[in-house]
Amino acid sequence: MSRVRLLTMLFVASMLGAVGAWAQSFVTAGLDDAARLALSADARERREGTEWLLQNGDRGSIAVLIQLLRWLPDDDTAIVHRLETLTGAHPGSRWFDWMLWQQDHPEVAPDPAYAGFLADLLASIDPRFRRFVRSDVPHAIRLEEIAWGGVVVDGIPALDNPKLIPPGAAGYLNADDSVFGVEINGDARAYPLRIVNWHEMVNDTVGGIPVSLAYCTLCGAGILFDGRVSGRDRPFTFGSSGLLYRSNKLMYDRQTDSLWNQFTGRPVVGPLTRSGIELRVLPVTLTTWSQWRQRHPETQVISLETGFRRDYGPGVAYHDYFASPDLMFPALVKDGRLSQKDLIFGVRAPGGVKAWPLADFSGGSVFNDRVGLVDVVLVGDPQGRGARAYRSDGHRFVRGASPEELASGEARWRVTEEALLGPNGESLPRLPAHVAFWFAWAGYFEDAQLGSPQPSDP
Repeated sequence: MSRVRLLTMLFVASMLGAVGAWAQSFVTAGLDDAARLALSADARERREGTEWLLQNGDRGSIAVLIQLLRWLPDDDTAIVHRLETLTGAHPGSRWFDWMLWQQDHPEVAPDPAYAGFLADLLASIDPRFRRFVRSDVPHAIRLEEIAWGGVVVDGIPALDNPKLIPPGAAGYLNADDSVFGVEINGDARAYPLRIVNWHEMVNDTVGGIPVSLAYCTLCGAGILFDGRVSGRDRPFTFGSSGLLYRSNKLMYDRQTDSLWNQFTGRPVVGPLTRSGIELRVLPVTLTTWSQWRQRHPETQVISLETGFRRDYGPGVAYHDYFASPDLMFPALVKDGRLSQKDLIFGVRAPGGVKAWPLADFSGGSVFNDRVGLVDVVLVGDPQGRGARAYRSDGHRFVRGASPEELASGEARWRVTEEALLGPNGESLPRLPAHVAFWFAWAGYFEDAQLGSPQPSDP
């Protein structure tokens, strides 16, 4: 039995308060008493056992030691000392610091039994985590970078086909409340952040299209996915696993219990790993309730009757996190062109991705630029909360007489949620784009360009 697997079994037993008689069976197998007592509930025994393990650990145990640094704070000095000895590195004394070091050193592979260790550790928190992580689980990301987010499976409950009300009945909303706005096939919906912050996932049908609005509060990104995938009979619906990867939520599909990267829309752990599936990203707008309602007087909006008891007041959820420049969970930020939690507006287009500081769009600025193989025009929200991106196909646009209008030469184009509409029936489609914190965009798109175009206003 590997040392990592032994640690797993001892940890789970200690969490259940059953180390004593259970662990004694390993003594007859020749295992050192110190090893079986490493995670004892007794502080003296734990110190003795941990010391033995630290003295005999090798580089394959680094990932385990980093995990133990989070769960055994009384032994953090000894664990850090052993990590420094094994790695020659001195990133700091916190679990957070060593997780960043680990992300930066993919060449340091964990013991093959690490998956079983992680599965048992997570199952000691919530047995339902075994749906996602097992000793033999297929995975396309490093399991040692998966972190528990502080909640159980579905501890942040998704909203499924939420109750909708007309705008006149939404008296709970203030004019400047932020909303995610979606319009598909003439069907307009508003998803207020003061509600979505508590749920982080909305499975809905808009304009006849099954969609999932996946919002990662930690990375400031609300991304709208088309739930339909070619070759599958039913659309995917999603929940929040309670697990994180580089400070980004790992959502899971209810059909296969695969974990998905919320930022890329790809399955990364579980049965669908390396299936080639990638969800189609759809346009979504971040704006104020007053702006969305003005543009879409026929919109529907989520009712406060969600089926859950939450304080849906403005700015209640994650207030301190949004006000702080710091991250709550570890994610390595190598690109220092912007501060890690600066908001950007990022566009995904054929051939590449590109981001712009959200602050550049204040006042509804209009930019002409290029993303990958595509000429684009970017239209800022008047309140500076977000923007919209469209193909420009060689046209150069400036602001029109209103936020719903752009000008290209003498021609006037109408700005809609799905396309720019020209005076002679021309149509330039909208591109998938969204707001996010810089650390997440730069972390998942390492070759992403950072744009700084000049406004094209006359």
